[in-house]
Amino acid sequence: MRWDAQRLDFDEPSALPGLPDVRGLLRSVQVPEFPGLTFHEVRAKSALNAVPKGSAMPFGHTINPYRGCSHACVYCLVGDTAILMADGSQRPIADLRVGDRIIGTEKGDSYRRYVETEVLAHWSTVKPAHRVSLADGTTIVASGDHRFLTRRGWKHVTGASRGAGQRPHLTNNDELLGFGRSATTNGVCEDYRRGYLTGMVRGDAHLKVYRYQRAGRGHGHVHRFRLALADLDGLRRSQAYLSQAGVSTDWFEFSPATPTRRAMSAIRTSSAASVARISEIVAWPDGPSDAWQRGFLAGVFDAEGGRSQHVLRISDADDEMLQRTSAAFAALGFDSVLEDRSLANRVRTVRLRGGLKEHLRFIHLVAPAIRRKCRVQGTAIKSTADLRVTEVQDLGLEMPMYDITTGTGDFIANGVVSHNCFARGTHEWLELDSGADFDQQIVVKTNIADVLRRELARPSWQREHVALGTNTDPYQRAEGRYRLMPGIIDALARSGTPFSVLTKGTLARRDVPRLAAASHDVPVGMGVSMAIWDDDLHAALEPGAPTPRARLELVRAITDAGLPCGVFLAPVLPGLTDRMEHLEAAIGAIAAAGATGVTVLPLHLRPGARGWFTAWLSREHPGLVPRYRQLYGRGAYVPAEYRSWLAGRVGPVLARYGLDRQSGGDARGLAAGSSLGLPGDEAAGFPAGSLPAPRPTPTAEDEAPEQLSLC
Repeated sequence: MRWDAQRLDFDEPSALPGLPDVRGLLRSVQVPEFPGLTFHEVRAKSALNAVPKGSAMPFGHTINPYRGCSHACVYCLVGDTAILMADGSQRPIADLRVGDRIIGTEKGDSYRRYVETEVLAHWSTVKPAHRVSLADGTTIVASGDHRFLTRRGWKHVTGASRGAGQRPHLTNNDELLGFGRSATTNGVCEDYRRGYLTGMVRGDAHLKVYRYQRAGRGHGHVHRFRLALADLDGLRRSQAYLSQAGVSTDWFEFSPATPTRRAMSAIRTSSAASVARISEIVAWPDGPSDAWQRGFLAGVFDAEGGRSQHVLRISDADDEMLQRTSAAFAALGFDSVLEDRSLANRVRTVRLRGGLKEHLRFIHLVAPAIRRKCRVQGTAIKSTADLRVTEVQDLGLEMPMYDITTGTGDFIANGVVSHNCFARGTHEWLELDSGADFDQQIVVKTNIADVLRRELARPSWQREHVALGTNTDPYQRAEGRYRLMPGIIDALARSGTPFSVLTKGTLARRDVPRLAAASHDVPVGMGVSMAIWDDDLHAALEPGAPTPRARLELVRAITDAGLPCGVFLAPVLPGLTDRMEHLEAAIGAIAAAGATGVTVLPLHLRPGARGWFTAWLSREHPGLVPRYRQLYGRGAYVPAEYRSWLAGRVGPVLARYGLDRQSGGDARGLAAGSSLGLPGDEAAGFPAGSLPAPRPTPTAEDEAPEQLSLC
């Protein structure tokens, strides 16, 4: 791991206010028996983590002996924060990769400016989530430790004005820097393609039918279409859109480069049917849709537009084109002005007003093909956007989050300047408790058992339910080297603290006798996660984690020792693992292993995972793509109809095996939900056995003093 110093605009204190529970890094270790993993050994100041008040979780505290997890699953990622790329587009942070070119900032003599930089590292972590809301409507979900650039310098999302947690943090008096709220790039449809071709062809193509006299044979016709451009991106898009409309064109080199001009390529056709079809496509519509307006502006911008000296303009000599351009701007909520310099060729310009903020909203909304016109490098960070902080809200839950390291030490997130998050360790600000490279860089709290014993011995400790495995797996591969769990189990049992363990790590079998012994002193809950029953799907979607059958052996070992064990059968993949034979086989095997309860959860296809999973699905199971578009077209969760359908399939099978019980004293199924929420699915309950049984309420008879005999 590189511990690079952060680049700051002002001096920071030498203490580490971002490290509430970490005393310091002892060493970083790579060992042959754990290839690909780096262990960062630290000394923790605290072991018990309080769950935010108001949370739906049925426990008050958690323990995380490790940060980062070698069992991390590729389908459970989130990260839809929009990152500004070097070509002016935006991409969810979860979809970034090392080596991607993005936009950061540099502070010059007078202004801080946007510059191009590189993604040097990319990872995920799990942290309490906060929503930052700005006056222009921008919202950003981040950890409390993340920092954003304000007019007063870098500030954390949360902090305190005094005491141990004192650090610069956002308040309603702060104003962030950047361009603020932009637009979402919508999908391409037929109307968008028609609009794009109309703007491009009418703006820059040759489309004509010539009539000529043939000697002795009467009149003839020549049909010609040609579009020549120096920018190949616009030409490729035009050719592709024409092909989708049934028009085939030939590509050829139109003119070579000269000392003053770039080379130009072109597409053409002389087919009468093709020319007629193109003329039909680019006819002016009577009532253009928003999609057509977006496509038209993208096409005419690629053909006749440009951005230079902080001005975005579209120029033409045709009255109809200028009027249609102005109308399209207005229809999409842009402010534009027609400028006429009284040139001899009658060329006039429609100029977009509003500065960089509106330029980027235009680029993201209409999505031009020629990206060189969309770059912001060198532009000063000045904006008319109202980026005052209006609220910082604690969402009351922990979420998987992504972050990156860049060459400039910052990046543009949802339109504002964001510092590299301290989930990655650095030389001066080492937030070691959250780890880095979530699945490869593992932070190990080597002294956590000793710290936990001290905390549990405090008179104020109320012996509340403590959960392990809610953030990272306590029985991941690192536990085989460090053996932290035995000390944790003993400390909890001896203090009279009930606890639960959720894992997919078969290493837990080592501690089953210890867990069984602890259950004689305190209530113990055990949960095992089984994501996928099919071996091939498991290998593709959950690499690095024990196989489903190995986890069944863990369930059997737990229940054979007399402990309860609930199983999370999740996620169910529509069309892949929701077939009746698949569900029957999985639930039957779980029942045979002795599980005391099962909770079944369908796939959550969040924005951070959507692109990766869709690409995998398109490659491996293309026939299922339309179904997934239908199920997840409105968000990350399947609609209620699918949940009900799945519950109808699962319910009778669970009941047949006696696995329809859930912790909390009820037997509500998947469709009915439960008052006990699960991370990522507040509608579902914990399976029976996964939570410690509630302590029995003492009766009057139990509390009565012993009667002495007078005999």
